[in-house]
Amino acid sequence: MARLNGKVAIITGAGRGIGRATAKLFAAEGAKVAVLSRTPANVDAVVADIRASDGMAIGLPCDIANAGEIKAAVEKVVATYGGIDILVNNAFDSSAPFSSIIDLSMEQLQRNFEMGPIAYLRMMQAAYPHLKASGEGRVINFGSMAGVIGLAGYGPYNMAKEAVRALTRTAAREWGADKITVNNVLPVAETWEPETNVPPPANPLGRYGSPEDDIAPVVLFLASKDAQFLTGYSLTPDGGSIIDSAR
Repeated sequence: MARLNGKVAIITGAGRGIGRATAKLFAAEGAKVAVLSRTPANVDAVVADIRASDGMAIGLPCDIANAGEIKAAVEKVVATYGGIDILVNNAFDSSAPFSSIIDLSMEQLQRNFEMGPIAYLRMMQAAYPHLKASGEGRVINFGSMAGVIGLAGYGPYNMAKEAVRALTRTAAREWGADKITVNNVLPVAETWEPETNVPPPANPLGRYGSPEDDIAPVVLFLASKDAQFLTGYSLTPDGGSIIDSAR
């Protein structure tokens, strides 16, 4: 239970769902966690849970679409913990619009890019000097199965998430010499509100993933020493939805 002992991890979108599950698991594995989310109440709740279990965490309300808030958050983490070893880019705009390609507006697309690859790039750039100084930095970005298969009606979301994967592959090549690994996670998980009407799972395992039991452990693997020789990859904890196709 100490796979991340002493490591400093920033997790965006950590106020709920996969981000929350990842923050709590990282803390349980010995990491000093920075919980970032746009919703202060969610941030406070996650930090309280971690501290109640004797973990170490600070909470930082942060809108990742705001470059100034990203810079301030990274500076606060470094001032508090002395560095950064792990960056998990999980946050994304939950109000991502549905749109066909023929109806897609530039405004819709721009919003998704601001909250996706542009925000992830800014976080990576801000954290880079500290990840390099770590000597074994880890970046884990969240892509999406929807982008890989070209899910109809999700044009702006698909395009932004596939741009995240391109960013990840490029950074993996450029930052390898700095001993920083950069990988993607493409999950299929149960992250919606309980009353939401969703279709039954269509993957071979016949269920949606649990953020706590199925997704966060994959993020932990990529953040740990066990994954030190993996970079530029897309891991797909999705119950077999897109077997082999994300590589």
